[in-house]
Amino acid sequence: MSSRAGQRVRHALVGTGSRAEMFVRSLVRDHADTAELVAFADVNQARMDAHNRWLGELGHPPVPTYRAGDLAAMLDKERVDVLVVTSVDDTHAGHVDTALRAGCDVITEKPMTVDAAGCRQILDAVADTGRQVRVAFNYRYNPLHEKLRELIAEGAVGEVGSVHFEWLLDVRHGADYFRRWHRDKAHSGGLMVHKAGHHFDLVNWWLDATPVEVYAAGRLFFYGEAGRRHGYARDYDRAHGSPAAADDPFALRLDAHPRLRELYLDAEAEDGYHRDRNVFAPGVTIEDDMAVLARYSTGATMTYHLTAYAPYEGYRVMVNGSRGRLELEVVESDHVSPAAAGALKGAALHGDEAAVESGSATLTLRPFWAPPRVVPVRDRARSGHGGADVRMTRVLLGGEPDPLGRTATARDGALALLTGLAANRSFATGAPVRVADLLDLP
Repeated sequence: MSSRAGQRVRHALVGTGSRAEMFVRSLVRDHADTAELVAFADVNQARMDAHNRWLGELGHPPVPTYRAGDLAAMLDKERVDVLVVTSVDDTHAGHVDTALRAGCDVITEKPMTVDAAGCRQILDAVADTGRQVRVAFNYRYNPLHEKLRELIAEGAVGEVGSVHFEWLLDVRHGADYFRRWHRDKAHSGGLMVHKAGHHFDLVNWWLDATPVEVYAAGRLFFYGEAGRRHGYARDYDRAHGSPAAADDPFALRLDAHPRLRELYLDAEAEDGYHRDRNVFAPGVTIEDDMAVLARYSTGATMTYHLTAYAPYEGYRVMVNGSRGRLELEVVESDHVSPAAAGALKGAALHGDEAAVESGSATLTLRPFWAPPRVVPVRDRARSGHGGADVRMTRVLLGGEPDPLGRTATARDGALALLTGLAANRSFATGAPVRVADLLDLP
């Protein structure tokens, strides 16, 4: 959304957990000439107060705060143009719907929502109001992924027949989904929705295709109560104040992270939320080892695997076509060092810090009848998802042109979500799932 008559676009934000910090910093530091932060909303006053303190560090005055239940009143009183949604995933649909019907546009964190009903609610609100929803699929803005799309679009491998996509979350980053609210599928949709939705969106975007049918198998193999049979389980519920967590490499030490202490440990009295649950404690309802076979509107297929307990972090994408093959191999961190085991991966903090372990990235084109060649990729950074966060906020908040079509719409958000929801249903039924049976999109 562009500024009106030279005025800055007025943004408010709902959901002031750790993911909000990247948007707040971008609004008040990087794009203050085009955008303005005017209010926070959350269920927890202490978290909003923490963000207001941090605004002071950036030389910005505090902004008004509202309870999330008063969102509609906030949008009206603060004359909000754009609502940024960074709350718990299962609250997205209600917040997006409220904002659209109040006459605002929306930028929402992925996933757009966690179920078909919420997806239909958002799409209906877009149709009824004519307002805009943009989904923050930051992986589209990674230069490696942009180059892969360009090569496919220009026919470097001809017609695409299949894609193989493997994603590895290491035992630091992967474990973090099992410490917090993401461990409950009702809140997050599971990793097929919350995490793999990123990857399913990339495949839709790369192939310019829509998913038709999904077959999948997944289980909780490593975390939760499975950790007992692997010999990792410790007898505690949450890490803070638990002697049993003192030597647990899977324990998150909130008091060692000033930002996390303010957002979560110091805010517990208000809502009782524990950010540092034992990853092997009972109650996990999401999977940690997932395999997917998907068929697309173009006839191409994708095989996908997500492992949330790997010794290193990275991914592989192989694109097979009628004229050759593309291979993208990325190592984000080659191991988890003992000193960092109880911390968070830099990207998990969504800040500017880079991981201390070694990483690498190689994009290779293997045409028929010719030697392979490594494709150079410029502008890739080690911070903020390969530099993608900064590039994304330039478009979403700074109004930078987007000739590559990286901006994801509500429809794009729906298609990524539906792949994950189809996988979840296939987990439960053991049968292939037609995407149109979940939600039929024109």
